[in-house]
Amino acid sequence: MEKATLDELKSAQEIVYRHLKPTPEITWPLLSARCGVEVWVKHENHTPIGAFKVRGGLTYLDYLSREQPDVKGIISATRGNHGQSLAFAAARYGISATILIPFGNNPEKNNAMRALGADLIEHGEDFQEAREHAEVLGQEKKLHMIGPFHPRLLQGVGTYALEFLTACPELDVVYVPIGQGSGICGMISARDALGLNTKIVGVVAENAASYALSFDQKKAVSTNSADTMADGLACRIPDENALAIILAGAEDVISVSEDEIMAAMRYYFVDTHNLAEGAAAAPLAGLLKEKDQRAGNKIGLVLSGGNVDKITFKNVMNGD
Repeated sequence: MEKATLDELKSAQEIVYRHLKPTPEITWPLLSARCGVEVWVKHENHTPIGAFKVRGGLTYLDYLSREQPDVKGIISATRGNHGQSLAFAAARYGISATILIPFGNNPEKNNAMRALGADLIEHGEDFQEAREHAEVLGQEKKLHMIGPFHPRLLQGVGTYALEFLTACPELDVVYVPIGQGSGICGMISARDALGLNTKIVGVVAENAASYALSFDQKKAVSTNSADTMADGLACRIPDENALAIILAGAEDVISVSEDEIMAAMRYYFVDTHNLAEGAAAAPLAGLLKEKDQRAGNKIGLVLSGGNVDKITFKNVMNGD
């Protein structure tokens, strides 16, 4: 699968902007002081679902409504933000949404998906098991299956990166979280489409390190588990198409610990008074890990979502 082109990203923007406004890019003095460099944050926690994924859902459902108008229902699997995105978009295009979630999923993300109109089904111990069951159910119920990585999702998600790099074209490095890969592939697409030299560093959790292992070994490497509190990073089987784009376009993929992620969540709240879920805090954790080698750089951080549940956030804040 190819990267998204500039024309594709701009076409996706036209679709996305029917439903939401561009999110802000803000430099926070306290955060920059903590990191020792000028830091710009892309606030994807300010979308209608509190996460960047909404852009991909809107673009995919627009495509589906035009190319396959007979489709009455979609099915997918999620840990939360992808499901909210599809439910949000499906409601606007008059299509039903069935979403598979693993047992023990974030209860507040579950409630949000239901409030958006999704029919939730619990299955499996992690995202991968839920995804595999979604494919089976989709065939049985004749529902249109949407995976976590697809050209239309990439084009939609990439609109956040086009906004960020257009507003801040002088960024030396951008740190991006990696779950299934649409976020970083969108950033690589926008960077290349705009002809910029910005380096892109992917960040994963040490406990869900499949993309970091795959980047190091230049081939897909799966893990047996993805047990991280950052549910948006909980991937144990990398997507081959996403990996190809990452290998060709990323500077590096680094891993951060659970403690480093939770510390970054606290720093975001203390320094900016923004909520960052675990996956969204990972880029800040990555920058702090590489702080010494980034002296003098202008850094971008993707705050990909703020949908952390109350109990987790309370525990994180009490950890300092």
